Amino acid sequence: MGKRILVVGGVAGGASVAARIRRLDETAEITVFEKGPHVSFSNCCLPYFLSRIVPESKRLIMMTPEAFRTRYNIDVRTESEVTEINREKKTVTVANEGKTYEEVYDVLVLSPGAEPVMPKSIKGIDRDNVFGIRNVVDIVKLDTYLKENDIKETAVIGGGFIGCEIAENLCEAGLKVHLIEAADQIMAPLDFDLVQILHKEMLDHGIDLRLHTALTEIGDGFVRLADGTEIPAGAVVMAIGVRPLAALAKKAGLDLGERGGIKVNTFYQTSDPSIYAVGDAVEIYNRLSGKYTLLSLAGPAQMEARAAADHICGLATRNRGFIGSSVIRLFDTYAASTGLNEKTAEACGIHYDTAYVIPSDKVGLMPGSRPIHMKLLFEVPTGRILGAQAVGGEAADRRVDVVSAIIHMDGDLEDLRDVELCYAPVVGTAKDAVNLAAMVGLNVLHGYVKQVPMRRIRELVESGAYIVDVREPGEFAAGHLKTAVNIPLSQLRTRLDEIPTDRPVYLHCRTSQRSYNAARYLMQHGVDAWNIAGSYLGFSYYEYAQDVLEHRDPIMTEYNFK
Repeated sequence: MGKRILVVGGVAGGASVAARIRRLDETAEITVFEKGPHVSFSNCCLPYFLSRIVPESKRLIMMTPEAFRTRYNIDVRTESEVTEINREKKTVTVANEGKTYEEVYDVLVLSPGAEPVMPKSIKGIDRDNVFGIRNVVDIVKLDTYLKENDIKETAVIGGGFIGCEIAENLCEAGLKVHLIEAADQIMAPLDFDLVQILHKEMLDHGIDLRLHTALTEIGDGFVRLADGTEIPAGAVVMAIGVRPLAALAKKAGLDLGERGGIKVNTFYQTSDPSIYAVGDAVEIYNRLSGKYTLLSLAGPAQMEARAAADHICGLATRNRGFIGSSVIRLFDTYAASTGLNEKTAEACGIHYDTAYVIPSDKVGLMPGSRPIHMKLLFEVPTGRILGAQAVGGEAADRRVDVVSAIIHMDGDLEDLRDVELCYAPVVGTAKDAVNLAAMVGLNVLHGYVKQVPMRRIRELVESGAYIVDVREPGEFAAGHLKTAVNIPLSQLRTRLDEIPTDRPVYLHCRTSQRSYNAARYLMQHGVDAWNIAGSYLGFSYYEYAQDVLEHRDPIMTEYNFK
């Protein structure tokens, strides 16, 4: 027989390690221990069982122990918890059905995953109507409770991936949903300007979105928030985050990182070379920030698993770190991101700037054409690409995937400008959103245009800044900033004398393209001209969500989302 390899935990990390080792080494003796009843399931699909997009819970289960045995000759033991690691003896202690036994290993792989954070400081957190979602058992338990108790209103605590997807699917299932987030926005990977589109999507579908307030108490049919508000809720889903399940590793004396995850080297070995760790429980290297962090994503977990398996089997591996690419669909809107956003770039002390464009995701004549809000972050002065976000139709993730590839190749704005992409009117535009974003980024980097971010638009309006709307009169009449002056681009050259030269002039149109042309013209005539990123289409989303959620007076006569 070959090496005796034990794997703790299944799903994306552990199951992938085991299957890869088998493909590389038919002589290895592989055993996988899984604490729960299912060793391989689609945890990313769990929320979709609530709305019956996934019609049956058994569809969530991808591989059974029997399938592992017959297809891969891998011994999978479910309902088996590894409770202790004896590094000196190279054994693990396994608990199953009230009994314990030991197993010897040559190589041990830890893939315990992460668990939902359930703060004991919240009164009522232990009630039977409170749920954390980690596996098939959890989602079935929630679904059963909702139906058996005829629950009509629910509260979801936390606006990350799990919280938003649970909220969406509960809403689709016909329940009233209250989504409560302590921060000022949902979906932390997105910047504040783009996330307002998702805030509007939530509001449009009837979700009661509560920001800037935390949960303090769970009672009988209600939740109480930090601001004193009491909200009816027959069931509560906790989704404020996850923590790595590193207790077993810590008990064995393995090194942990600053974030509480298991510390691993470039080959995913722990501080004990015969013990590897992968998945949500480990701390990974972010190649852009230069820091170690936690990353709970299935794609990276599978990459880690493959790298660990290769090293165990003596193959060469390369670890270039991760950048954190992700996407979410909320109702009819997709939001994708990769790399750093503004918050993380600032936290890392990186000097950066942004480009924000809103082109169509396909030729406007084609059915289903939608605006795609795309934001690109780049380093100053190098132009190195740092990150991207895109919100729009189902093609948003494709644009971000392109940027992710460029980042992995250490590319810059010129590389992204020149990347050749497939084009047909029904799938894209000849000058794709990623090319256009890079062009705008180069204009900003080289000083061909000066821009103002959307977060300053209210300040400009309220301070009496000179704002020029260069859209046509009919567009202006359909909705405009209350203090804006309408000088269409088509009339600008004949009305140049109306433009002041003794103060800054801020320009916008619908998507910033016409106003860019206006800014270039005015700059060449000595005007201190600034283009406002996002323009009226972006303003409408940015202001609407905040106006509704914060009950404030609009700065525009009408919102315009077309």
